[in-house]
Amino acid sequence: MKKIALIASMALMLIACNNKETEFDATGTFEVTEVTVSAKAGGELLSFGLQEGQELTSGEVVGQIDDTQLKLKKEQLASSKAQLDANRRQLGANRNATASKQLDLEKQVAGIRQQIANARREKQRYSELLRDGAVPRKQVDDISYQISVLEKQLSATQDQIRSNNASLAQQSAGIDAQIEGINAQSAGIDVQQAQLDDQIANTVIKSPIAGSVLEKYVEQGEFVTVGKPLFKVADTRKVVLRAYVTSAQLERIKVGQTVKVMTDYGKQHGSTYSGVITWISPRSEFTPKTIVTDDERADLAYAVKITVDGNSDIKMGMYGKVKF
Repeated sequence: MKKIALIASMALMLIACNNKETEFDATGTFEVTEVTVSAKAGGELLSFGLQEGQELTSGEVVGQIDDTQLKLKKEQLASSKAQLDANRRQLGANRNATASKQLDLEKQVAGIRQQIANARREKQRYSELLRDGAVPRKQVDDISYQISVLEKQLSATQDQIRSNNASLAQQSAGIDAQIEGINAQSAGIDVQQAQLDDQIANTVIKSPIAGSVLEKYVEQGEFVTVGKPLFKVADTRKVVLRAYVTSAQLERIKVGQTVKVMTDYGKQHGSTYSGVITWISPRSEFTPKTIVTDDERADLAYAVKITVDGNSDIKMGMYGKVKF
């Protein structure tokens, strides 16, 4: 009887072991997306009240690097641009003043021509009166002299207009060149201001993703340089189980397949979740010693990633199992 009982006990143990072996098809560890946030600007860390374990939202402001010198440079550039704008306006005013003088001369020419026309009509009328003996010749001669003076004045004014036109063309070309130079300088200042705006924006420290702060590397008041790590944040809302399967198991799985994921807290404590296969490695690798697959004798295995959403109880590095 004792022998029969021993055989039965061993059989039950074997059955239990076989059942245990079929509880999962592969094992691995849980991973999350980690981002190390580094300084994008250099300077004193004016504020940085971040705490390890703190939950952050995407884009949340967590600190400020001193931006005083950058803002002063921006004000200096704004002053330089204002001076350039004033110079541009002055050049435009000079051009307008010269054009206005030229317009006045042209108005003078029109006025002189009108006076000449009027004088010629007067001369014609007095010449007729002179033939009738109604007026003395001196009046006709005076009008002729007046016409001669007006014609000389007209000729001189026209010469001045032609001279001014040549001078105005040269002056206008010079003003255009100066304005073009000012516009180029102004455009350069715009670029520098945009660069400063970007640098000032980089002094504001933000979290690039929503997640939990894993590590904090600096403290408020420290001087940081560009590229210096500030803190590490992990997206704990999306956990990935990285497991390994044999080539024989590949035909049973595919991307998008829903599987059962189990956590192992030790001492037979754990939880079960629903997961989705999001990646299957296209190449094989030697089975890691820490990984137990369905066929432990397999020399090569394929890595797979299984995403488990919204389970904050799962921690990084925790041991997990998967059932396909």
